[in-house]
Amino acid sequence: MKMKFTHLLAALLLGMASVAQIPTNYYSTATGTGFTLKTQLHRIINTENDGLPVEYFHTDQGYDAMDGFIANYDLDMYYEVNSNTILDPYSENPAGSDPYTFSPVTDECGNYNSEGDCYNKEHVIPQSVFNQATPMRSDAHELLPTDGRVNGFRGSYPFGVVDDSNLINQSGISNPTQNGSKLGANINSGYAAGYSGIVFEPIDEFKGDIARIHFYFATRYQDLVANWGNYAMFNGTSDVVFDETFLNILLEWHQMDPVSQKEIDRNNNIFYHHQSNRNPFIDNPEYVNLIWNSEPDTEAPSTPTNLIASNPTNFTIDLNWTAATDNVGVTFYDIYQDGVNRFTTANTNFTVTGLTPSTTYCFTVVATDAAGNTSGFSNEACETTTNTDAGNNCLTETFQNIPANSGSYDTRTWTGDNGGTWTATDARTDQTISNRAITVRNGSITAPSTSGGIGSFTVTTKRVFGGSPGTFNLKVNNTLVGTIAYGDQDVVQTTTISNINIEGTVSITIDGNTGSNRVAFDDLSYTCYANLSTAELNKLEANVYPNPVKNLLHITLSKPEETQVEIYNVLGKNMLQKTIQATGTINTQSLSSGMYILRITQGNQTISKKLIKH
Repeated sequence: MKMKFTHLLAALLLGMASVAQIPTNYYSTATGTGFTLKTQLHRIINTENDGLPVEYFHTDQGYDAMDGFIANYDLDMYYEVNSNTILDPYSENPAGSDPYTFSPVTDECGNYNSEGDCYNKEHVIPQSVFNQATPMRSDAHELLPTDGRVNGFRGSYPFGVVDDSNLINQSGISNPTQNGSKLGANINSGYAAGYSGIVFEPIDEFKGDIARIHFYFATRYQDLVANWGNYAMFNGTSDVVFDETFLNILLEWHQMDPVSQKEIDRNNNIFYHHQSNRNPFIDNPEYVNLIWNSEPDTEAPSTPTNLIASNPTNFTIDLNWTAATDNVGVTFYDIYQDGVNRFTTANTNFTVTGLTPSTTYCFTVVATDAAGNTSGFSNEACETTTNTDAGNNCLTETFQNIPANSGSYDTRTWTGDNGGTWTATDARTDQTISNRAITVRNGSITAPSTSGGIGSFTVTTKRVFGGSPGTFNLKVNNTLVGTIAYGDQDVVQTTTISNINIEGTVSITIDGNTGSNRVAFDDLSYTCYANLSTAELNKLEANVYPNPVKNLLHITLSKPEETQVEIYNVLGKNMLQKTIQATGTINTQSLSSGMYILRITQGNQTISKKLIKH
């Protein structure tokens, strides 16, 4: 699962990943590769006392205990935040509103006739494979809450890549389902070549989750799995476990959909609140290749091509390029701005933010795979930012990038005109003023922080539907600085709040609507603090040495302010973090040799650098 906002690897430098709560030395005996490593992990996560220095035992809680676990720990806190609904990979729509939702306990099956009737427990490895025996049947790591009808639709079919021209018709359900999961003949080509039978394919957002559940199951039950060779995905062995076609599919899915925060949280909850063992492939995704693809990957990706810089604004430039290729798969791209590695993304497009008006910037891109192999530099692309009201407006927002039109009220997030993330709660996106607008009822609008302070503030409003005139509050850094009035229905009015004059980094919030009126907002802007000096506009710079590093990493900053320093591995796991001022050191002795990403954040500015550990 990657989660919306974009994928975890793209979020790798945006801080989405957090440190899994793994007990100290839990994996200290996992030192091998191949079947040796798999056996070592099996001993760590099984029910037996294997005499390990640190040992927790898988405690089977029984099948019915999963009902309470799901009701408490499988809630959707990742897409529809705080929705108190079940997160179902067979009905979740990561890009927008779900086609239907389930309330914990009250919507548990029960009987069903069609999609959206109820949820039940899906065995990712079907119960028929192990004859409904325990502890497999009640193992929380392989049980997910899913729509009952889609669960029945999937049945006991293996997972694979569906040929869209050979979908299966089944009474009472559409194919693909309402969130895009589908059932049909395996495509029998590419990485899915070698099997043409019927398979079930979840949406891309959850393919890595499914793969890592299979790798857990093959490891946890390696002493039993050789007896279950009647399942198409298994080959009747206790070491490799998987048929070659399905192993290739699972390896590809594991690679394309890295570990998500939801998986990390669920792994912790299973361990600490349910059955006392962990999925090693969520804690340490690199174990997958060490076991099932132990040949080292030394082939570098091809060089990205056709880099184009375009669509400049005062503060942003868009980048697009042609994807690199790799024998295993490209994991992310480093974006160099004027020769300095500043950004990382898993996509082939990116909006560079935090730029200065009337300034020319040049960019190049480098591709990196999961083994740390890097490509050559792409062609250089240069572009000059615009100069519309340069030195006057610190932030402008036309709301053109808000999510797709929707008449329901929900939490909405989007990237603003000047970059950064905007959030509107209890908001809809289908109303207009001059063009698109965000409409808020009992919620709020929060803008990304800017470093130029605030002088005066302007916004246009229009009350839609019924109600009466009223006001919203304008808060700067959580302090009320004025009110934004709106009038009669469909009357457009512009409010300017002058002489706010707050310097430094500011964040604005609009909230406190009176009377539950529905008010559209458009053309928002505010000017910089008038006494802002040139020095305060300087971009964050950092000197990092030595690189490669053996033990102590030294960091010197251009601005002596509180700064967060974080080190991530290439799979997005936060390995180290520290807060420094003008200078600081980080002891990297605990890190294994390899490539990492160093992320330095000061205020609303972030830079990222590649770090090599010897």
